[in-house]
Amino acid sequence: MISIYILTYNEEIDIAACIESAMLSDDVIVVDSLSSDRTVEIANRYPVRTVLHKFDSHGQQRTWMLQSVPAKYDWVYILEADERMTPELFQECLQATQSQEYIGYYVAERVMFMGSWIRRSTQYPRYQMRLFRKDKVWFTDYGHTEREVCNGPTSFLQETYPHYTCSKGLSRWIEKHNRYSTDEAKETLRQLQQGSINWRELFFGQSEVERRRALKDLSLRLPFRPLIRFIYMYFLLGGILDGRGGFAWCTLQAFYEYLIMLKVWELKHQPLPNFEVNHNLPNSDSEPAAEEATTDSAKLSL
Repeated sequence: MISIYILTYNEEIDIAACIESAMLSDDVIVVDSLSSDRTVEIANRYPVRTVLHKFDSHGQQRTWMLQSVPAKYDWVYILEADERMTPELFQECLQATQSQEYIGYYVAERVMFMGSWIRRSTQYPRYQMRLFRKDKVWFTDYGHTEREVCNGPTSFLQETYPHYTCSKGLSRWIEKHNRYSTDEAKETLRQLQQGSINWRELFFGQSEVERRRALKDLSLRLPFRPLIRFIYMYFLLGGILDGRGGFAWCTLQAFYEYLIMLKVWELKHQPLPNFEVNHNLPNSDSEPAAEEATTDSAKLSL
């Protein structure tokens, strides 16, 4: 058997369906980042454990969860609230845990958008580290998201999981990716100043994960990146065959890339903030802003 962690923040729309899909396991743990909606209330209706922890970053939240929240089993699976476990994937996970060769497995997502599977323009199969031995994997931050660090060999599962990436509506998607673009801009600037392109992994990488990450490092250095990304996704990857949803998806991704570019420019050219303190202002004026920033930083990736 495997334990299933579910990461949440303000997921009252998705949490019930996510938990119900995960109940194939008898050990489901909801790790909530201090939601302000009914997420925890809904989760508590199910026979699951619920743990609350302030969100700092995606990598730190996952690593804290693995180190501090005990699981019933050695093997664990990570679900986001807008994702679902399937019976077929669960059975393959059980079989994979019998292997003595690998300590973790990547699983491909099926992006569900506007009522259909956006297969081509989402670079399917796009793999994420989801099933692993709890004591062999941890996570570090990368941009707005995280990257896994694996202490041992890994492999890939055949079954996939559905990811309802826009289940909360386009307004929530735009709001979320506006926040994400700020972190991506900081990581992009760092990569441009300190990083480099791994040409060997780009052309001869042994896995999709290695090749995709090397391609991203290359793409950061290309001019007209939003336009190039749209052309690449819509025409070269075949997003044009994904119908109306494919066109909308490629347009949104190009928009997201443009936001990142604008914020990179802003980081390079904006004046340094003025830290001069006006002692005539009451201290209470700054408190709501600090509280708002803390709340905003707690929002998880959907």
